[in-house]
Amino acid sequence: MGAIHDFAVWESLLRIVRGSQGERLAAPGSWVTGQVGLGGWSVPGWRDEFSAIEGVHQALRADGLDNVSFICETGPGGKTLLHVVEGGPAVEYGITSPYIGALVLVEGAVPEPWRRLPETVPGAGPAPSADAALLERTLRERLPDAVGATEAEIAGAEARLGVTLPDELKALYRVTRARWQDWSGDYAAQERVRDAVGCELFPLDGLYVADARSRPCPWQYAAKDVAVTGPDDAVQDLAGSPGWIAFGDNGGGDRVALDLTPGPRGHLGQIIMISHEEEVGAHLRAESLTDMVVNRRNDWYASRTRNRPPMVAHVVRGALDSVAAAAHPDLEVLGIGEGSREPVSLTPAAGLPRLRTLDACPGTLADPLEIAGLKALEYLRLGPEEWRVLLDAGAVPRSLSAASIDVRGEQHPVPLLDLANEILALWDRPLITRTVLEGDL
Repeated sequence: MGAIHDFAVWESLLRIVRGSQGERLAAPGSWVTGQVGLGGWSVPGWRDEFSAIEGVHQALRADGLDNVSFICETGPGGKTLLHVVEGGPAVEYGITSPYIGALVLVEGAVPEPWRRLPETVPGAGPAPSADAALLERTLRERLPDAVGATEAEIAGAEARLGVTLPDELKALYRVTRARWQDWSGDYAAQERVRDAVGCELFPLDGLYVADARSRPCPWQYAAKDVAVTGPDDAVQDLAGSPGWIAFGDNGGGDRVALDLTPGPRGHLGQIIMISHEEEVGAHLRAESLTDMVVNRRNDWYASRTRNRPPMVAHVVRGALDSVAAAAHPDLEVLGIGEGSREPVSLTPAAGLPRLRTLDACPGTLADPLEIAGLKALEYLRLGPEEWRVLLDAGAVPRSLSAASIDVRGEQHPVPLLDLANEILALWDRPLITRTVLEGDL
């Protein structure tokens, strides 16, 4: 057994939990849950007692783990029962008890927008304002003392990225390679580069291709998004692109990138902003790097909407009132909310060619077995009772790549973990492990 399965490792943390949840835990059959990860934790009653967390962190590191969930119960005679829950490689961490998010049924699978590659736009070319020579002159005037990259360093960056850098980007780095060592700790020098270029410039060895892999998103959110590029869009609606070369940041976590795969109304080499608050899409900042630097372009805003009818539809009171109203050949994401007046039938959605996501709140489906008519599903989120119906009937769609259990209200975590393992077992995926430890506090 690993270090994380030593009750003594948890003792300090459990005393905190018992101290704050003692009245609840005293009731027969009661429990509390929590999660501890190297990047954060959620522990009932925790108040800055870092030493208690550090003991669990040390055990996680010793066992090579990033996260672990736990369930705390009071056993016979007042002893403490601790269930240590390890999701394993097939489980994304979530926010509901016991911190189990999506079950990834196919190794390495990602939602459709993350598989989407950019389309070729015939005739796309640089903007008239693109002028590498003017860009370089302007930057040298603004940064006369900057240390530029050598041709060998630029060639090394191209080899690392597997991409030929556009002339404008080469011109920028010939003026300044933006390495902290070149500034000798002078923050003013760094600020001068930021003001001259218009962003916090990455060093040459910090350039990266902002493809879909660089922008990961959990299945339970990503499966509900769509990517749609319209005929008048300057930027293709993508999670990422092999033609997006990220070279800077706006200081707030939004990436500045040069776009070599523009939309139908865009320009080759335009400058886009990749918002950290969105999972898909990017926004135009300037028609060229020269335009951004010389004319100090800084106008952009995140305006993308997730709910794009008819690709996304929500059957819920105040929106659509039936699946029939949502059914459309382009429908990709269907949500059924608990505010709907009565359980709905999925029959009108049967056979829709692009319907890949169904997210139905518990109790909203008239007959869960109608899911069999949704042939293109890759993600399914249902309540425990609906999953039970599918499992007992052997009717879980084999087209799925990921699944989630929608937990509402107080439900004991152990049956939910067992249910999740039943689903994982259908795909022969690694199961969630639960180790029960007993101790006396």
